[in-house]
This record gives sequence, C-alpha cells and structure tokens, in this order.
Amino acid sequence: MTGSFIFNQLRTELAHGVSLRSVPQGLTKGLLAAVVAVCGMTAQAAEKVTIQLKWLPQAGFAGYYLAQAKGYYKAEGLDVTIKPGGPDIGPAQVMAGNGADVMVDWMPSALASREAGVPLVNIAQVYNQSGLMLTCKKSSGVNSPKDLKGKTLGVWYGGNEYPFLNWMNKLGYKPDTDIKVLKQGFNVDPLLQNQAACISTMIYNEYWQLVDAGIKEKDLVTFFYEKEGVATLEDGLYVMEAKLKDPAFVARMAKFLKASFKGWNEAVKNPAEAAKAVVAADASGSATLKVQTRQMENVAKLITNAGTPKIGYLDPAAYERTVKVLLAGGSSPVIKKDPGKAAYSHVIWDAAQK
Repeated sequence: MTGSFIFNQLRTELAHGVSLRSVPQGLTKGLLAAVVAVCGMTAQAAEKVTIQLKWLPQAGFAGYYLAQAKGYYKAEGLDVTIKPGGPDIGPAQVMAGNGADVMVDWMPSALASREAGVPLVNIAQVYNQSGLMLTCKKSSGVNSPKDLKGKTLGVWYGGNEYPFLNWMNKLGYKPDTDIKVLKQGFNVDPLLQNQAACISTMIYNEYWQLVDAGIKEKDLVTFFYEKEGVATLEDGLYVMEAKLKDPAFVARMAKFLKASFKGWNEAVKNPAEAAKAVVAADASGSATLKVQTRQMENVAKLITNAGTPKIGYLDPAAYERTVKVLLAGGSSPVIKKDPGKAAYSHVIWDAAQK
C-alpha cells in the first residue's frame, strides 16, 4: 500500500472512532502524527464571525483589532473578520442584509433602526461613558449653554444627531428658530473656517484634530453631553433578535465576547500596543501611531469597567436613561415607543463569563 492510501484510510477510520491499534505495523511515526494532526484540525475547524464596525479603523475599536492581533479570537476557535465602516456604510443595513453577525453602533441609532423594522438587540456595552461633546471657540462668544442661542452649531447626522436634538429640547431651543443647525461632515472644517460657533466632536478624535490644527485648548470651550444630562450610550454590540434563539450562535458569540473583552482590557492597559494593532489594520495607511495612541488614552476614559468582571455589561439603568432621553425629543423624538427589555439581552454576556 502507498503512503497516501494509508493516510487517507486512517483519516477516515479515525474520524469514525476506529482504534489506533489497527494502524499497519509499517506506518511511520511521522505519518501517524500527520494523520492525527489533520483529524484534529478537521474536528476543530474555526467558527466564522463577522463584525461590522461603525467607522473606519481607529482606536475607538482597538479592542477588536488587538484581540485579532494577539490571537485571542483564534484561541477561542474563531475566525473573525473585522469590517470597517465609513460615511456611506450603515451598520444596521449591513445586519439586515445578513452581511455581519454582530455590529458596533450607538444606542440611539440602533433603537431607531429597531423601531423602523430592523430587530437589533444589544448584547454588550463596552463603552459605559459618552465621549460626545460640543466644542466651541471662545471667540464666538459661547461660554455657557445659554450662549448657544442664535448661533450656528455643527451637528453630525446619520444617527449621531439624537443627543444634540434632545439637549436643545431640554434647553428650550428650536432648530431653525433659536439656533441654526449646520449638517456637519465628519471633519472639523466648520470651526476652523468659522462657519459655525460650535461643532460636534469626540473626546478621543475630533477635539484633538482641532488642537493639531493649531487651536490652543485654552481657546476652546467644551460641553460634554454626559455632564449636560443628555448622554446616550455609544459603542455597543448588537445582533439580530432572531439569532438569539439559536444555541450555537449564542455559544459562538459568547466566545467572541470573551476574546473581545480580553482585547479591550489589554487596550486600556497598554494604549501604545493597541495603537500598533490599529495602524497595522488600516489599509489606507492614514492612521499614525502617535494619533492612535492618544486616541486610545482618551477612549480608555470611557470604559470605566475595564479590568473588572463587569466589562461589557449593559447596566439596565443606563439603558433606561438612554431610552428616556430619546423619548424626550419634543416634537421630533428619536423613538416614539419605549422598546422595553426586548431591545437588550444579557444571555450572551452571561455565557461569556463561564
């Protein structure tokens, strides 16, 4: 018999539980080891998981990139594909089209999508603090919220406008009447070019773009949505509701969460290492180590549960606060009905703790 015939014969027999005592005496130890290795690989084929991010590669998603780079997903038997987002990519639409197993999104847009017919469910909440803020030039005459009246304010849309609109409603300011809303692109040009008194920024990204552009921090005024009482939960993980009924999916995603949390814990502990993983994953080559390290240092401030057993746990009280803010949008609420507890689940998070 040829070596290849014996190899294939044994692979078939081993796959069906035949004892190794049936191995021909002339079989070499090397060939036997190869057979066993192939059978083991077949039995432990990696399970595929695709995650759709909300934006382009940046430290805001460092935990996933670091988990990939350090082999945490592989150690859990997973083959993970990380799909970057962008200005023309709607994570909810990707999910609805079965283009990903899980997505990263802000809760306002996720709940709005759910009400619109895409049954998304939050399975984990990595960021438990909001990094969104309105940043203004002092020279524009804005020093407090009451100074916003009559000003042009840059606002991101595509799901990011909801906290702002709720804040304006709380202040009693009506868009196009008391304030002028400028639909802001995902850049800081309106402030640099004096097209707006204030613009939307994230503590870990656009704020520092202003500083890098030459504006001194002492010349800027910031209003954190968290401190203004209108903060909503940001980067959370969402899956389609129907998939939670599949035990195999729940088990696979529990492994994903376990590895991802490990990646996030490492990212918070070592921003420089996390930045390297992000830069390596950026195919465009635009990400730099210096900027991504700084970004990760600020992202870490928003994950206060890092390094604890509670990382990624969605606090029901925080969820309810977010829903309350979204319902309080005056004549234009983000959602019209309270989605209740159906919009989130701890099933996968609980399974990831075992």
